[in-house]
Amino acid sequence: MPSRRDEIRLTPEERRAFLAQGRTIYLATNGRRGFPHVVAMWYALDGDDTVVMTTFRKSQKVRNLERDPRSSLLLEEGDRYERLKGLLLEGRCEIVDDEERTLATLAAIASRMGAAAHPTREVLEAMRPQARKRVTLRFHAEREASWDHAKLGGRY
Repeated sequence: MPSRRDEIRLTPEERRAFLAQGRTIYLATNGRRGFPHVVAMWYALDGDDTVVMTTFRKSQKVRNLERDPRSSLLLEEGDRYERLKGLLLEGRCEIVDDEERTLATLAAIASRMGAAAHPTREVLEAMRPQARKRVTLRFHAEREASWDHAKLGGRY
């Protein structure tokens, strides 16, 4: 008999679709005093399900990741218990300090947020000053947990 956890787990296809349609993901890093440092991030997908984000090179999250790359991502939606759906990823965040890569990540995020699917050269060049101050965070998932309470069909 399957467990409740097995019943509500997202399939790989559901997981990819959920990541693809999400807008804001929460990144948790390990702060220097031992407390979690949690921030909301816009993101894009590199490939099917590798999450990439950008942040300022001098941000607290970058300092935390330089000390300890272990981190978590949380994507969740639902306004009632029976509608809760979520994905928790644990892994390591790689800091990619490359202007062109960060420019591409900024463009991918802008595209997901409603800008043109393929930014023009002029738009990319307008983003370049931001890319110079930022890095790309590339999340490598090692473990996941997921849930979709709608799969319970009203049973608790």
